[in-house]
Amino acid sequence: MARCLAFMLLVLISSLISTVGLPVEPPAELLQLGDVAGGGRLSVDASDVREASRDFGGLARAEPVAVFQPRGAGDVAALVRAAYGSARGFRVSARGHGHSISGQAQAPGGVVVDMSHGPGAAARAGARALPAYSSALGGHYVDVWGGELWVDVLNWTLSHGGLAPRSWTDYLYLSVGGTLSNAGISGQAFHHGPQISNVYELDVVTGKGEVVTCSEAQNPDLFFGALGGLGQFGIITRARIALERAPQRVRWIRALYSNFAEFTADQERLISLGAGGRRFDYVEGFVVAAEGLINNWRSSFFSPQNPVKLSSLKHHSGVLYCLEVTKNYDEDDAESVDQDVDALLGELNFLPGTVFTTDLPYVDFLDRVHKAELKLRAKGMWEVPHPWLNLFVPASRIADFDRGVFRGILGGRTAGAGGPILIYPMNKHKWDPRSSVVTPDEEVFYLVAFLRSAVPGAPESLEALSRQNQRILDFCAEAGIGAKQYLPNHKARHEWAEHFGGARWERFARLKAEFDPRAILAAGQGIFPPPALVSDS
Repeated sequence: MARCLAFMLLVLISSLISTVGLPVEPPAELLQLGDVAGGGRLSVDASDVREASRDFGGLARAEPVAVFQPRGAGDVAALVRAAYGSARGFRVSARGHGHSISGQAQAPGGVVVDMSHGPGAAARAGARALPAYSSALGGHYVDVWGGELWVDVLNWTLSHGGLAPRSWTDYLYLSVGGTLSNAGISGQAFHHGPQISNVYELDVVTGKGEVVTCSEAQNPDLFFGALGGLGQFGIITRARIALERAPQRVRWIRALYSNFAEFTADQERLISLGAGGRRFDYVEGFVVAAEGLINNWRSSFFSPQNPVKLSSLKHHSGVLYCLEVTKNYDEDDAESVDQDVDALLGELNFLPGTVFTTDLPYVDFLDRVHKAELKLRAKGMWEVPHPWLNLFVPASRIADFDRGVFRGILGGRTAGAGGPILIYPMNKHKWDPRSSVVTPDEEVFYLVAFLRSAVPGAPESLEALSRQNQRILDFCAEAGIGAKQYLPNHKARHEWAEHFGGARWERFARLKAEFDPRAILAAGQGIFPPPALVSDS
């Protein structure tokens, strides 16, 4: 049976390799995967290869030789060992659910590991680890497969103990390993830190094909290196996620500002409030255009019973800023949440008459972006290019960024930005400095996210939005803003070295040499030269 499978793989892969112009003879080590215990499947099906060659960004396309569908960490390790031991070498990239922006999870001429398969697939059928409590850790946790969707983790932990992860991304249909390889941020990060600050333990398949369990106490270099490490040191196959008791409901509030200094001062004050007193549980914000706001403000945020009256804005034009906050509560605490919200709002400086409130179940709030996705899919506006730009901007320069970008490059017309512009602050002390992620050298820094969509027929073409991204990056460099890219996309080795900075870059390169010495993994990031796909001659 194994020989039959190997022969079939030889025929199929040789045919595909000949088609794409690579050496006709495939690595012999790849064929041996037919003998892997556990039944991982190596596919050269055209639809699998085509899907693995694209991502959410829609900006890059590169076909792998094959797509590997593992059933567990052992299968992933076998594949990576084959690549590591290969005379010629071949690229291996883990792909969660295809939400990278610039081809980071692609493996041109190599093998893409489809992490949506594996134990996660079986877990959806019920064979999943239950949440547990650890006195040593001081809380609950759950072990999950690296390719698991966060929305599935949420539904599982809620249904088994009313628990939920502490830190989130705004969109839940992302893989655990994918967000942990970057950071994983949302409006809870000011209090709980990013998702990488809420992980107790990992299993990582290194670039040598070794399955290594790591934590703060065990193999800490790999643990902290992999968190925010852009997939450079290994493939995360298991994560032990910190849990907390989930609230039942959310009070969701938005308020508008015309004064940027007041907007950011209020945001920074809210994230400075300690856990012992009154505070909001989520703090975000976004930039909006005053023109057309009255027609567009009523979104899915509001119900027909909650009409929006914006007559107070009739004298405002140009850029406005929206503060977005939430307060979690249980149904028994409804009266006290009203008092807390009123007290917190009473200390803010938003425009009078622009506070809008809605109330909804906790899960519905966390899954809010998915509802917007379904509407966009129905209109054919989801699977379009997304030239996103995400920046961490130091708080000391955020006013300069506002003048140079929101009111400068964008000319006060956020409608020309091609999508939402998020802006909210975070506390650096909630980020572990031992992780690989790079943030500005200030205690408070902002995420500014240009979540662009190049919709066919729209005035904002892909080329125009990409040029605007470059203008923003050029402005930051010329003005000395000190911004760092989140979900970074650099093109040259020296740009990556500058991104990390001296000592951090040296550490990053040292960890690469230790855990992935042949630069097999995550070559789509473009950080380290991948193995050349050439013949042995």
